[in-house]
Amino acid sequence: MISFALRNILWLIIYLFFILAPLFVLLFGSLPPARSFWTELSIALGYSGLAIMGLQFGLTSRFRWVTKPWGEDVIYHFHRRISFIALGLVLAHPLILFVIRPELLALLNFIAAPWRARLAAISTYSLIALIIMALWRVKLKLSYEVWHLTHIILAAAAVAAGILHMVAWGVYLVDPVKKALWCALALFWLTLLPYVRIVKPLFMLRRPYRVAQVKVERGDTTTLVMKPEGHQGFRFTPGQFGWLTLWGSPFQITGHPFSFSSSAEASDGSVEMSIRKLGDFTANVSRVAVGQRVYIDGPYGAFTIGNPADMHVLIAGGVGITPMMSILRTLADRGDKRPVVLIYGSKDWESITFREELDALQARLDLKLVYVLTRPHEGWTGEVGYIDAGLFKRHLPPPFDMHEYFICGPHMMMDAIEQTLAQMHVPMSKYHTERYNFA
Repeated sequence: MISFALRNILWLIIYLFFILAPLFVLLFGSLPPARSFWTELSIALGYSGLAIMGLQFGLTSRFRWVTKPWGEDVIYHFHRRISFIALGLVLAHPLILFVIRPELLALLNFIAAPWRARLAAISTYSLIALIIMALWRVKLKLSYEVWHLTHIILAAAAVAAGILHMVAWGVYLVDPVKKALWCALALFWLTLLPYVRIVKPLFMLRRPYRVAQVKVERGDTTTLVMKPEGHQGFRFTPGQFGWLTLWGSPFQITGHPFSFSSSAEASDGSVEMSIRKLGDFTANVSRVAVGQRVYIDGPYGAFTIGNPADMHVLIAGGVGITPMMSILRTLADRGDKRPVVLIYGSKDWESITFREELDALQARLDLKLVYVLTRPHEGWTGEVGYIDAGLFKRHLPPPFDMHEYFICGPHMMMDAIEQTLAQMHVPMSKYHTERYNFA
């Protein structure tokens, strides 16, 4: 079996290959007359930036063989971070040329510039707009659905215009073989869009679900119980999630990711998602009617149990309790007797979602519950404030690096807990995180 670290290194090598190989292909066969070092560097940076932009379509196409080693949330956060590198490379390409050849500044006149220069401008401006809208979506007051649609349009425009600019200016693509290779690569990138938007929805259309029950939970949370219609459903591992299309067909631009909260041992193929009221979409979930047809694309995610450990430590904040419930329910259904500690941070006592069921699960599991309230009621004798090293030492037995930790909740909470575990000398391989904001 390939180790986890070796598998991740292998995937990084594959990623770098798909970025650098198209660049090195240009060095073979017939070459243009030699130019200055800075000119060649600027062109190399432009080609590399374009390759990264094209691969972004692959990162977000939900291929399970790509997402499984890392988890979809890690892939999406990498997608965001690598976008800055792509932008830097794309901007460096013309800036270097403007410095060494100031006469090229005339190309910034969009009206008078030739089309091959206009295409470069369209590609660059589209990429800049895409990143600005991703960073300041909330401040710009863009709904998730509007942002998602414009994100797709701008991404396609940036890549398509960049490819056309490359072919039109194509000093290195005079060779028909090189031009054919790059055009084929570009075609592959752009065909990933219809795969995600047409092919995958066609499969989902044939595998619908029906809402069998709508349950109101504590903490402004609603649980949807969904049963497969005309098929057996899919198997998932506790802690995974799916993309839910609640209203309309699976051809809609936007699906919403939610963790499964049900046991992975359900025999009828049904799945549950417990959704907290946090925005425009989630605010309407409680109004869903029983019998409504929905579509689920899943399962995804690497936030799952299964690694060797003496005990599981589940650390949840707010809606982060959802995947933890799936883990606890599954362990109970499997009769797992290993000790489990749930550390659950909440605003107050009444906001603790699944509180009654958690109490009942103590009879089926070796489960210790630790509630941490930021607004405790009068007479509260439990933990107060935030989850820190002191709390871990009060409730967890040493050695701390032998336990397996699962962390899900607000970003600030998760960052603090990761730092705390590192200070307690818990290796990264022993803790897993799920950051559920992909936008």
